[in-house]
Amino acid sequence: MKKILIALDYNPTAEKIAETGYELAKAMNAEVILLHVVAEPTYYSNLDYSPIMGYTGFSSPDMLLLVDDTEIKKASLDFLEQSKKHLGDDQITTIVGEGDCADAVLKVANDLKVDIIVMGTHSRRGLDKILMGSISEKVLHHTDVPLFIIPSKHEKK
Repeated sequence: MKKILIALDYNPTAEKIAETGYELAKAMNAEVILLHVVAEPTYYSNLDYSPIMGYTGFSSPDMLLLVDDTEIKKASLDFLEQSKKHLGDDQITTIVGEGDCADAVLKVANDLKVDIIVMGTHSRRGLDKILMGSISEKVLHHTDVPLFIIPSKHEKK
């Protein structure tokens, strides 16, 4: 195992996914690639999360004004750079993907010939799963690359 792709969304559980994937990569002495796929602008404007790995950019009131793809990509790259800083490793590669989340994960994994994909699942059920789909499930069914799925259901307080 030489390359590990860690797919992160902007969810409070991203920190757990990043840290667990990073520990796996370091145990295998593998290169780490962090990926965030740009979602619809409304995804970012509706977030009320606390800072994730020290990053607060998506939760600022200015994010409501960021309907320009270029600005969202820049904010996404800033999120990944802050995640990289949180993990304490300057050698981590960061990539901002576009399009359907599962398709983007699959494309990056294939293009970079990664050895394992690390991602979380939000444990959606019922109508939510039908409407939202399952990104990790789609990736699982469309890849030959081993997939390390981290259950990441966010505990409500």
